[in-house]
Amino acid sequence: MVTMSRATEDYLKAIYTLAHHGGPVTTSTLAHELGVSSPSVSAMLKRLEDGALLDRPDHRSVALTAAGERAALRVVRRHRLLETFLAQVLDVPWDEVHAEAELLEHALSERLEGRIDAALGHPTHDPHGDPIPPRDGPHVEVRGTPLESVPAGSRFRVERVSDRDSAALRYLGGLGIVPGAELTVEEQAPFGGPHWVRVGDDRHALGAALAQLVHGHVVSS
Repeated sequence: MVTMSRATEDYLKAIYTLAHHGGPVTTSTLAHELGVSSPSVSAMLKRLEDGALLDRPDHRSVALTAAGERAALRVVRRHRLLETFLAQVLDVPWDEVHAEAELLEHALSERLEGRIDAALGHPTHDPHGDPIPPRDGPHVEVRGTPLESVPAGSRFRVERVSDRDSAALRYLGGLGIVPGAELTVEEQAPFGGPHWVRVGDDRHALGAALAQLVHGHVVSS
């Protein structure tokens, strides 16, 4: 049985997050994600595997077991509820709630989690558009279409904006590129040039690094 320490919860959430960003989850990607050494990652992965929370599909990658995913989703749920609470109740800017929730998620009791959920009216998505896992039952983590792959001439509705870069969040929020916003992709400059998008009356150039952070679906083209 693995003790659900802060470090254990951080690893489970990181594995879950990386897995849903596509690509294999490896020792090196986890070390980069968590800012720790590869030997530290290897030691924790061994403990998670011994505790039946982790599988190794091959010699390089790792994947959560059903029990590991349930444990990860409990952390993800607390994190996204806290982000929503901080944004809606305390008016914390959306580019700051992620870091604050990272600190608070490990101390939140199940009882307080339930009270926050009820007080917020049982929200389904956090301020960045990420779906909040239910307390019980299945959860679907759909990222949608990345803005960088949307062809020129398309109308695009923003559904999710990655919270992994607070400076990028602050910038995109200032442009009005937030969940629920609709924009028009007017032009894709060649040779890796920016996406030119129109939000209301304003036209903006988004480089590839920014366009990769925005997901949603094409409304029309």
